[in-house]
Amino acid sequence: MEARGPRPRSRISPRSIMIYGTLVLVAIYYLIPLYVMVVTSLKGLPEIRLGNIFSPPVEATFEPWVKAWSQACTGLNCDGLQRGFWNSVRITVPSVIISILIASINGYALANWRFKGAEAFFAVLMIGAFIPYQVMIYPMVILLRELGIYGGLTGLVLVHTVFGMPILTLLFRNYFSTLPEELFKAARVDGTGFWGIYFRIMLPSSLPIIVVAVILQVTGIWNDFLFGVVFTRPEYYPMTVQLNNIVNTTTGVREYNVNMAATILTGLVPLLIYFVSGRLFVRGIAAGAVKG
Repeated sequence: MEARGPRPRSRISPRSIMIYGTLVLVAIYYLIPLYVMVVTSLKGLPEIRLGNIFSPPVEATFEPWVKAWSQACTGLNCDGLQRGFWNSVRITVPSVIISILIASINGYALANWRFKGAEAFFAVLMIGAFIPYQVMIYPMVILLRELGIYGGLTGLVLVHTVFGMPILTLLFRNYFSTLPEELFKAARVDGTGFWGIYFRIMLPSSLPIIVVAVILQVTGIWNDFLFGVVFTRPEYYPMTVQLNNIVNTTTGVREYNVNMAATILTGLVPLLIYFVSGRLFVRGIAAGAVKG
């Protein structure tokens, strides 16, 4: 008897060649600047002055990394990036925790309890998500000044928490809407209240979307420059502002190797988070993070 059915497709086809070829070209396009930064950060200044930016270091040195971390000068301060790093940690950790906690409660309430005025509340949040940050800077400065927290880390944490709230609420609301409604109804029948359902059912089921929210918030807050330079004083500058001051300093010799090392150090935290939680990020997106 003759075999019936579609013939097995060849693994190598013009379509697959085009797809993988495009992916390789895009990867090379994005990896070349990173490669240049890494090799430049491992060279001494005499080797950099030779002008071949693509050549690997003849004699690798980590002195630029040490100087970028603890010795690079910005004005009269010569403590490198370390002060900015710890400021960024003190800004990012509470901002991420508080904004995700409040947004998850908001999303849970909007998705399951449908209280009076829920649609209006959600509409206001969505409007807030699309208002340009620059429009809100001056009112936020006045508000923080009246509260007595302008110029410190507390004010900047509040700013990041407020501006992260709309999009995170949307993510959690859409995710909770995809969960089986029977879980919620069964818990209500058993007499479980608002907080019991949230902590026992909703929160344990929302790990994928929490990972998405953490990645979005950490990346946005850690890479932020505008809010950091507007809402804090020099001693509280986050890492990005400190990096800008190091790279753009006009005194002495411009040390490109130190600048490249400082740039890589500043971007390490978001990169590590992406590498560690990349699969959970995809799961969170696929599970309803952008649905609804």
